[in-house]
Order: sequence, then C-alpha cells, then structure tokens
Amino acid sequence: MLIASPETMKRPFISLTPAEALHVAIFIEERNAELYHRFAEMFTEFRDIQSLEIASVFWEMASEEQRHSTQLQQRYMERHGNACCALTEDDLQEMVEVPRLETSQLFDRLAPGEPGVQERALQVALAAELGARRFYAELAVMTSDAALRKLYQELAEFEDEHVIYLEKKIALSSAKKSE
Repeated sequence: MLIASPETMKRPFISLTPAEALHVAIFIEERNAELYHRFAEMFTEFRDIQSLEIASVFWEMASEEQRHSTQLQQRYMERHGNACCALTEDDLQEMVEVPRLETSQLFDRLAPGEPGVQERALQVALAAELGARRFYAELAVMTSDAALRKLYQELAEFEDEHVIYLEKKIALSSAKKSE
C-alpha cells in the first residue's frame, strides 16, 4: 500500500476553488501585514531618522495589507457567507509573497555605491510584491474559471499598488542618499 507524503498531498494554487483562493489570499494579506509590522518595529528600535522613515514605510505597508485583507474578507462574506475553509498556505505547493528580511543580509559590510540598510529592506519588500504580482497575473492567464480569473486579476492589481508605492519609496531613498 502506498502512503502519500505530506508534500505529494499539497495542492497547486491553480486547483483551488474561488472560495479557497479568496481564503488563502486573505491569509496571505494578514500574514504580510504582521511581517511588515515586525519590520517597522525593528527599524523603530534604531531610532535614527533614516530608520524611522523606513519604519514609517513598513507601518504604511502593514496598514495597506490589512486594508486589502479587510476588502477580501468582505468579498468572501458577500460571496460565501460563513462557509468555513480550513485550507492554509501550508496546504499549497507554491509559496506566495513572503517578504523575508534576514538581519545578517541587511547589515553585511557595504561596498561603496551599494544600497544602504534601509534601501535593502525596501528592496526585499519590493521583490516579494513583484513576485506576488507575477504569480497572480500568471494564475489569471492559466485559469479557465472566469470568477477565479477576475479574482486573480484583482489580486495582481493589489500587488501592483504595493509595487508602485515601494518603487517610489526606493527612488526617494536613493535620491536622499545621493544628495
């Protein structure tokens, strides 16, 4: 008798129903709000002006992720009511939008011309948001379900808002650095 390993039991994102996809999107937005909140707290502890500016960017990102979560929760309630969904990101084959801020990477010695700690942190967030935008856009193209296609397009647009915001902050950070 063959026993499936936990890895083989994981599902691809494309196989989700509209309710499951929406549920996972809510989870992702909430998780990222918490991660950005932690990043903001970390930079707040440094107490210098640049770190406080970056902390404020991460506070705004946390707030934006929470706002998106709230919008998605409202949509879930409108479409699916109180229907329970036990699916979590751990049940999926793919990881979606996980900003990882490794302290050791941030504080490695900087060579002349390399981005500073604050800019590196913003680039980590930007990379996660770009990856999520690409992921949702690809799912929108791949799915044959019209409701899911629309949802994935909306999620890609949410991520696009994050990308534009972070690109502006990085440009401002670079401009300040070169002054």
